[in-house]
Amino acid sequence: MDQIKEITRKQTTVYDGHIIKVRLDEAELPDGTTAPREVVVHPGGVGIALEDDEGKFFFVTQWRYGQEKVMLEYPAGKKEPGEDPLTTAKREIIEETGYEGEGFVRLGSLVPTPAYDTEVIELYYARQGKFVGQHLDEDENINLSKLTLDEITQKILSGEVDDAKTVAMTFLIKEFKAGGRL
Repeated sequence: MDQIKEITRKQTTVYDGHIIKVRLDEAELPDGTTAPREVVVHPGGVGIALEDDEGKFFFVTQWRYGQEKVMLEYPAGKKEPGEDPLTTAKREIIEETGYEGEGFVRLGSLVPTPAYDTEVIELYYARQGKFVGQHLDEDENINLSKLTLDEITQKILSGEVDDAKTVAMTFLIKEFKAGGRL
């Protein structure tokens, strides 16, 4: 694998925003030549599948500015600098649904755009705990709903849901449940 590895020789920050940073790197290729690489630096995030006692999962519907459409997704959120992903998951599930999560299980991680983005999304499953109140961010507008795994699977298969973390988490939850791990 080392024969295809690229080595970063120079990094220049071209944008430093509230959520992301953008770098223009110079990479040395295996043959010794160099090439520019554009990199979006993202702190990472979490996705949380919160299941209630009836076997339904909480979903958020929200406008996704970058995609210019309303999207149906599992609750999710961005990690704060240096924050442990489980801490992020516990905070975000309360913020978006108003419910605490119990018995968190890590499902894995997802690298949504590996070609140019450093983001890694840690994926979690939890059972619905007590209601403590929703705490949305100031600029956040979401609607909550609940769906079964079969309902969300149908929405994925029909193309109605195309959010990567939601597709991956639905598959992982089905496999974890089938294997007796949830």
